[in-house]
Amino acid sequence: MRRDFTLALLLFIGGCATQPQTPASRAPLAPIAWPDDSPALELAVLNRVSWGANRSSYADIARLGTGRWLDAQLRPPQGEVRARLPAEAQAAIDAMTISQRPIAEIAAELEQQRRAFQNAAADDRKAERQAYQESLGRLGREAQTRMLLRALYSPNQLEEQMTWFWMNHFSVFQFKGPLRALVADYEERAVRPQALGRFRELLGATARHPAMLIYLDNARNSAGRINENYARELMELHTLGVDGGYTQSDVEALARILTGWSLDLAGGELSRFYPRRHDFGDKVLLGRTIRGRGAAELDEALDILARHPSTARFVSRKLATFLVADEPPAALVERMAQTFSASDGDIAQVLRTLFVSPEFRASLGGKFKDPQHYALSALRLVLDQRPLPDAQPVIGALARMGEPLYARATPDGYPLTRTDWASPGQLATRFEIARGIAYRVPVRIPMELVASVGDATRETLAKAASPQEWNLLLLSSPEFMQR
Repeated sequence: MRRDFTLALLLFIGGCATQPQTPASRAPLAPIAWPDDSPALELAVLNRVSWGANRSSYADIARLGTGRWLDAQLRPPQGEVRARLPAEAQAAIDAMTISQRPIAEIAAELEQQRRAFQNAAADDRKAERQAYQESLGRLGREAQTRMLLRALYSPNQLEEQMTWFWMNHFSVFQFKGPLRALVADYEERAVRPQALGRFRELLGATARHPAMLIYLDNARNSAGRINENYARELMELHTLGVDGGYTQSDVEALARILTGWSLDLAGGELSRFYPRRHDFGDKVLLGRTIRGRGAAELDEALDILARHPSTARFVSRKLATFLVADEPPAALVERMAQTFSASDGDIAQVLRTLFVSPEFRASLGGKFKDPQHYALSALRLVLDQRPLPDAQPVIGALARMGEPLYARATPDGYPLTRTDWASPGQLATRFEIARGIAYRVPVRIPMELVASVGDATRETLAKAASPQEWNLLLLSSPEFMQR
């Protein structure tokens, strides 16, 4: 009985009120006809669309051609045919607690542990609390390690980038409450299945997940004690944008719609609607009347938000900022928004519009890497398919550069533009991280996988006294900072 109940919970968490559509159920994508398959352009596309070029990925794009490679990235295999990682990386993931135990079971156990130390005698409380925090820390590190291993080794690089993008868009802070135990499931069941799917399904899955319910306080939102935190961020950061045309009365109405959605970690209920906590009055959201019907109000509200023209523009602009330019061309954003609306928020269709645009081709090589792109591109270049010896130094390096995984304290997610990451202090830190990588590689890193290198960098590299010094100079070069 308990096993069946847990399975039902997991299916509910993953699918929420509506089952996510599989890629096969969506409209097929027209093939991308790429006008130029020169090696330099293939490499530039690879460095933008993936977490960084290496010999294996460059061989793939050279074999398929840019258009077919992009086609494959937009619709990666799913289910049993999904590509697995190299054996050692896959084995490391399979051995993790987050891979072996249901999240409902993990959460219930931790909640019982938390209550136990709260009620423990003073002499025992410190040790009990420490054990609880160690459990959370271990689960958080597993989530971080899994993300890094997939980003480094998965052949479905666009899927990995978009999973990170949406985790950043629907950001949660892992150090609030028990979120370190929940963030792995949030990524795996709420975000990843629709990273290239439909925005509406993604929106619904994040709205109901316990990580979001806790992080933006909707778990405490109830009739008579309204909490507007999630309602405000749902419109400002997740859908319409700050200038999307909503008012304070819309925030209040949405907060009332969201009442009653909470969780019971100790009982293993990770997402539940409590009718007694819901405001059953009628609401007016963005000019539309939503009758007080209970749980169904949430889907009605999310439908309105997901299909609003402001959402199409806001999401399209953010995607273009991530994959094209810090100030993306307005004409491109408008074409992407049109595709967003016409396809009912099919993310792959929107990205296809981006990839076939002349603006995308013109932008290649011109985006400054944020810390994660910098660290992962260096490691992909150096490791290729060789196993990562230890993920902890990478986790630490990202924290030193100011972009620790799942740890943006504010709900806006990490910034995506050059001005936020190109400070002298940031570059000095990157130099030290490059040193740590460069001196562990016994041979010279191939310069031809970095993309075009200017004369000044070539002259500097020519003075390198050892392969390790060459590697340091290459990973610290202005060209390697770009994607």
